[in-house]
Amino acid sequence: MISHPSRHCTVELQALPSRIGQVRRIVSAQLRYWHMDSLIDRASLGVTELLSNVHRHARPDKTCTVEIELLLDRLKVSVHDHDPRLPVVADAGPLATCGRGLAMVAAMSESWGVLPDDAGKAVWFTLPTPAAAEPAAWERVPRLTAAGPDRPRFTEVALVDHVAEVHRPEPAPARSAVPG
Repeated sequence: MISHPSRHCTVELQALPSRIGQVRRIVSAQLRYWHMDSLIDRASLGVTELLSNVHRHARPDKTCTVEIELLLDRLKVSVHDHDPRLPVVADAGPLATCGRGLAMVAAMSESWGVLPDDAGKAVWFTLPTPAAAEPAAWERVPRLTAAGPDRPRFTEVALVDHVAEVHRPEPAPARSAVPG
């Protein structure tokens, strides 16, 4: 379960091909930090498409800001640039070599859109976060249970959500092989 209602990460960059891969790695690392590994592939694909659009189409410059925001039930990824022109979802033919980016973002996301502002626009998409009903793996504790009379040599390990009392042995005093 997410303990904070909202989390942000912001990166400002020039949307150049060499920087797009770096931002993809930053987004992946941030999602791993938030324990949202299942969103990495789709978030990386979406941010790549949005940054590629800034690189191809934005004027007067390629400066942009990528923002990822983790809410309670969704991840929001947005790319802000300084070009006031709004993107258009192209109807790319089967032999077209480009023009499918926004359609792909629309297909893989929960929702997407464009917000024009005085400084340009923000193109965004959202992804649903994994269900919070089941505790995350790092919140579960292994517990040993008896195997039963038919298999007395084995012990089963079950993951439980809460442990009433955890016995932790006292740490042993440190000893050194070096005299003194």
